[in-house]
Amino acid sequence: MPTRVVVAEDEAIIRMDLRELLGEEGYEVVAECGRGDEAVSLVREFRPDVALLDIKMPGMDGISAAREISADRLSAVVLVTAFSQRELIEESADAGVHAYVVKPFERHDLVPAIEVALARFRSEQSLIDQAATAEQRLESRKVIDRAKGALMDGGGMTEQAAFDFIQKTAMKERRTMRDVAQDVIDGAVTPPT
Repeated sequence: MPTRVVVAEDEAIIRMDLRELLGEEGYEVVAECGRGDEAVSLVREFRPDVALLDIKMPGMDGISAAREISADRLSAVVLVTAFSQRELIEESADAGVHAYVVKPFERHDLVPAIEVALARFRSEQSLIDQAATAEQRLESRKVIDRAKGALMDGGGMTEQAAFDFIQKTAMKERRTMRDVAQDVIDGAVTPPT
């Protein structure tokens, strides 16, 4: 599947050149515009892999648009601009921009920037997913430990017997151990006497 791109560039000729260059390189331009605020809307609507933004645009500048896109983790962001001042580069990095290309650029400048931006974005997404999974596991473990404690205190079970009860009940009822453990804590599930 081709990498999907939204292009936001206020100069129509450059926008056309970008669309053509991206198409020749195997990318699919799913939408294009000349305004920063419209770029954010298009990224929300089309969910591209990459948003290619100019800095100076009407409606909303590219850095502000990048900040919104990055805050919601909608896509990788590449800025393509004629401005190379250090302050703008730093502001772009703070806004979550994944790559920065200075105009005039060549094909061999743009493609690697897009690919690096995609790799960085995917790496960020993976880390966020891993952190969420680790947090969910920790929360599940806390609930299971509390349920084991309740079974040990209330039912005189050993820790292993309490764990086995939660695990076997979960398998038998085709539910998660966390859900069964929560039911044990709530008193909705009790071991047979």
